[in-house]
Amino acid sequence: MRLAFNTMDVFTDRRFGGNPLGVVHDAEGLTDAQMQNIAREFNLSETVFLLPPVNPAHSARVRIFTPAKELPFAGHPTVGTAALLAEMKFAGTTGNGEALIVLEQGIGPIRVGVRLRPGLATFAELDAPRAPIEAGALPPVDILAAGLGLIPSEIGFENHRPVCYAAGNAFAFIPVSTREAIGRARVNAPHWAPAFQEQGIVGAYLYTRQCEHKSSSFHARMFAPDAGVTEDPATGSAAVCFAGVIDRFDDLPDGTHRRTIEQGFEMGRPSFISLVLHVDGQKLEGVRIGGHVVRVGEGMIEI
Repeated sequence: MRLAFNTMDVFTDRRFGGNPLGVVHDAEGLTDAQMQNIAREFNLSETVFLLPPVNPAHSARVRIFTPAKELPFAGHPTVGTAALLAEMKFAGTTGNGEALIVLEQGIGPIRVGVRLRPGLATFAELDAPRAPIEAGALPPVDILAAGLGLIPSEIGFENHRPVCYAAGNAFAFIPVSTREAIGRARVNAPHWAPAFQEQGIVGAYLYTRQCEHKSSSFHARMFAPDAGVTEDPATGSAAVCFAGVIDRFDDLPDGTHRRTIEQGFEMGRPSFISLVLHVDGQKLEGVRIGGHVVRVGEGMIEI
């Protein structure tokens, strides 16, 4: 069996930045084990497998694998796959294009708006399938700090403290006081399990207000060694959950709020995630995340 695939860089407007993504076409003949093996072979944060949709009105059914496990939902695969399908739909046209792509995932159908402009990187933005909710308690700060190779006084700033939120996938959100400290953070293997592995989360999402770019609101890093991803250049599903963290600690007034998250700088893969929060009646009612996508490669894989 030979299947076509594409590779994309997501949450960036230039190649070799952002978060790489593999997309395998016509994957309905593959077994679960074969999909996992291909994802391990690509060894990217996630690999998407395109299948015919259950609902013919939708664009595709997708399955998403890290090198170690399948995920019910992930942000950068959703944004990247929608951009690719929209580009394929408008192939050969030269003007502006707008598309609504609906992707069936384990969490349910995801709506993605895509904007194509000649000479510019494609932009795609998804509507979060679920509102972020608090998802359990985390260990004390000293245990969390040990798991990240930091000292307890470097955890927390202003009124922000470690919390766990989920919107399909659960993450530990760890506020870090300075950019210097977040740059030193790492997966401290001897202390990782009691801090994060035993909590049933995808990974640890670290953030600080001290940013590389003035236009950014937060600088972030995400470690998920138990999912086969030591560090992720950009984490869309965590950004969806992060909306709940921002709303909780920053006490947002009613209205629409836009934030830019920068991530991947320590890996040499700068990424920028657009996060939009809609607050109504002092409640977070809607979340969107988006970013630019560029195609990098294409080829055939033999099974």
